[in-house]
Amino acid sequence: MVEGERECPRCVGLEPAFGEARTASLFSGPVRSLVIGLKYHHDLHLLADCAALFRGASHLLDHVRGARLVPVPLHARKRRERGYNQSELLAIELARVAGGETTVESLLTRRIDTSTQTAFDRERRRANLKNAFALAPAATLASRVRYVLVDDVFTTGSTVNACARVLRDAGVVRVDVATLAHG
Repeated sequence: MVEGERECPRCVGLEPAFGEARTASLFSGPVRSLVIGLKYHHDLHLLADCAALFRGASHLLDHVRGARLVPVPLHARKRRERGYNQSELLAIELARVAGGETTVESLLTRRIDTSTQTAFDRERRRANLKNAFALAPAATLASRVRYVLVDDVFTTGSTVNACARVLRDAGVVRVDVATLAHG
């Protein structure tokens, strides 16, 4: 995988099941605070700031425009506790800002309630996610449609790669990735 014109250091040894990954910002400073507020403190008003970041990232908007955006799912327990899936809310904002034929479809489910990835290294993240995702029961896929997985942060790519593998195994030809931040 290539980030800009150079090899992406976050993807070392990943063997990606997805094509291209693009992000709006680095996961540092105010963007880090934004993600933490949205994810852990129920600061839903920060979605307006996320939309502003998306509007300023034309490379990301070009990447998602006209695609079907697929949020990375939360396990049902975590979604009940949080009250929402931040990746789904980001996908909705991204589709709204991108416009055109961009849609959001929740096609995946998280069937294993995995431990948080934040303290894990690259290998532990991959092992933690083994068999964690599956197609949602009512998922309808079109093999030739371009799907873009949406998540809040791209760290090692393990989460989006596990999701992409499920879509690819179901016959999807093109799966890409879009995130709010990376790092």
